[in-house]
Order: sequence, then C-alpha cells, then structure tokens
Amino acid sequence: MSQTQKQARKCVSCGINISGTNAASFKCPDCGQTIYRCAKCRKQSNLYECPDCGFLGP
Repeated sequence: MSQTQKQARKCVSCGINISGTNAASFKCPDCGQTIYRCAKCRKQSNLYECPDCGFLGP
C-alpha cells in the first residue's frame, strides 16, 4: 500500500475529506494511482492532478 493510499480519502481537486456515495474513485490513466473526487468537483468538471505522476484531467 502506497503512502497516498494510507492517508484519508481526499478530493484531489479541492482537498476535502470524502465520504458518502456521490464521491468517485478511479485509476489515473497514466500511472494507475487511485484518484478520489467529491461530487461537487465532478459536477463542476473541476480539473484534477494525479498526486503521483502529475497527469491533468477534467
């Protein structure tokens, strides 16, 4: 388990702690690191950056 996975789940766009069913988790298209996003950032299509490789996505 990587250091990022040991930490609490936080939205990579806004940094809030994630809980509930409206949050999303998915693998980074470049490196495979798990990325978490809150419902608000997903709805607004806020940009995100992978904490491991720096991949930018909508």
